[in-house]
Amino acid sequence: MTLFRSLKSRNFKLFFYGQSISLVGTWMQKTAVSWLVYQLTGSALLLGVVGFVSLIPSLLLSPYAGSLVDRHNRYHILVLTQIASMVQAGALAGIIFFGYYNILLIIALSLIQGIINAFDMTCRQSLMVEMVDHKEDLPNAIALNSTMVNFARIAGPAVAGIILSTFGTDFCFVLNFLSYIPVLLCLFMMRLNVIVIEKSEKSIWKELEEGFKYVSGDRDLSSMLIMIGLSSLFVIPFNTLMPIFAKDIFNGDARTFSWFESAAGLGSILSAVYLANLKHSNGLMKMVAIAGGILGGSLLFLAYAPQLPVALFFMTLTGVGMMGQTSAINTYIQTHSVPEMRGRAISYYVMAYQGILPIGSLLIGWLANVMGPRPAIFMEGLIGIAATIGFVIYRSKSAQRKTVSL
Repeated sequence: MTLFRSLKSRNFKLFFYGQSISLVGTWMQKTAVSWLVYQLTGSALLLGVVGFVSLIPSLLLSPYAGSLVDRHNRYHILVLTQIASMVQAGALAGIIFFGYYNILLIIALSLIQGIINAFDMTCRQSLMVEMVDHKEDLPNAIALNSTMVNFARIAGPAVAGIILSTFGTDFCFVLNFLSYIPVLLCLFMMRLNVIVIEKSEKSIWKELEEGFKYVSGDRDLSSMLIMIGLSSLFVIPFNTLMPIFAKDIFNGDARTFSWFESAAGLGSILSAVYLANLKHSNGLMKMVAIAGGILGGSLLFLAYAPQLPVALFFMTLTGVGMMGQTSAINTYIQTHSVPEMRGRAISYYVMAYQGILPIGSLLIGWLANVMGPRPAIFMEGLIGIAATIGFVIYRSKSAQRKTVSL
């Protein structure tokens, strides 16, 4: 079957199944942390701070992580990051289980997870090509991986909403800790043909410089990275305000908040399934533009949705646009980067996507404090549409220049 063709690769199948369980736990924890912080403090700004510290390491460390991944055994790095994530999850579960609700400690553990993720995400993405037996299955593997992530985004918050209202926050954190067991077992069962990496004579700073020159020198790659960077700074952080929409605007509880997360996850799955069915990577530029328009437009309607069902409908559309944009850019970078630069190219994607998100989280938190959550979301929608129009105009002029040069 075309949709699941990359699962014929044993290593990717093991990765897929292990991560499917672990990511449900991760989203349960993410939902529980957001709800707990807002419940304890009632502060939109602190919600932004938690988002900031969990993602800012990707901005500062991703280029270094890309060079590290290109120099060392990617599989070994992945195992180490998963073990470190399990330890962090255990520490967070411990303090919540024993009722030690210290906001500063929760922020510190979120920062530690962010540091781990800076290396983990770059490593996972660059290792993907070695998990599939046939290179032509790589776009399908990336799309299935995105489907898995967004299925977890539906299941995790939905389960978290039930657990939070029935058993309490500590159960969410304990279950996330336990969810790392299957992913580690699957990693140990893999039989990867690991390429022996020759020790580079160059300094890691020289390799960082080479990676930047490679990415900035390719107009297509650089335009994709600029687009995802703008979205991460001004558009995608809208999600930071969803606890406020659930609790204050629609007078809901933890389960209501989980519906918002699950709605976005449902839209993301629809988009990812479409991408998984594509037989080739042509048309990704067009996909980026269409998805950007959907994301920006849906935010305009979400901002002033009068009833909860209407808000959830447009939240689903934001998932369609966000997934379509980020996955198309990710697929393009992985399929168009030269092998020796793949880790560094992907690291700049992680930096532009995950690394800039925390700055956007602080920005949207501040904006919501100044002008209110609804106008802040509306403003992000306008910026998203403007960025998409700018991307289309740039791509059109670039295509014309290529035609003239030929």
